[in-house]
Amino acid sequence: MKIEVCGKGGSGKSTVVALLAQEIRRHSYEVLVVDSDESNTGLYKMLGFEDSPVSLMEMLGGKTSLKGKMAEPNIFKENEISLANMPKENIGRKDGLRFVIIGKILQSLEGCACPMGVLSREFLNKLRLDGNQIAIVDMEAGVEHFGRGVETSIDIIIIVVEPSMESVNVAERIYRFASGLGIKNIWGVLNKIPSEAVASKLQVELEKRRIETVGCIHFDSDVSSFGMEGTLPPQGKARSDAKAVSGRIMLAKKKYKL
Repeated sequence: MKIEVCGKGGSGKSTVVALLAQEIRRHSYEVLVVDSDESNTGLYKMLGFEDSPVSLMEMLGGKTSLKGKMAEPNIFKENEISLANMPKENIGRKDGLRFVIIGKILQSLEGCACPMGVLSREFLNKLRLDGNQIAIVDMEAGVEHFGRGVETSIDIIIIVVEPSMESVNVAERIYRFASGLGIKNIWGVLNKIPSEAVASKLQVELEKRRIETVGCIHFDSDVSSFGMEGTLPPQGKARSDAKAVSGRIMLAKKKYKL
């Protein structure tokens, strides 16, 4: 099963990804987190890794080399990619969590992030998971990745929605694009919610746009405090809320045999 987490910039996608990865791991699944956000660099630390693995883009010779490969039928020579056959320098491994980075923007004037989008699409298309493995993709902000077709192999889309109308509007666009690709499981997860009244308003707005809300992660001051260190609190409201969301995902996996 492959899950993509997306939404408006600043909505807390990476935090939600890290929380869900750790909670799903508690269900005895091996969880691969794919960092497909070319800007943010701290996800590995949120997941509890001491070091960041070498990105797939660097493995392929860097952005310039990757641009040259984009005209070829395949970027990866393999027809299928499994977690077991990935080079150890390109995948972080710790306590059932696995971590892969697609690529990052490293300097000014280096051009657009399109090569990373193409790389994400092919990697996810060729990634083969067994029944005890789940992949969670931390996607770049906004909707441009839909134009690159990154979602062609995704089973579930989770849209992180913070308390703002702009976040709701981005969620509506994501829902429309994902539905157009034939993805059936498209869910909203509310994040950084200060009160039940705000949660209710957001849920109503999402329902108007036919987006099912499957969880609410309330504002947790400990997340902000630990965030200054680049980590997540070991316990607290956000973690218990994420546990409930992970439970919904596990039910869907069983129901739809994903």
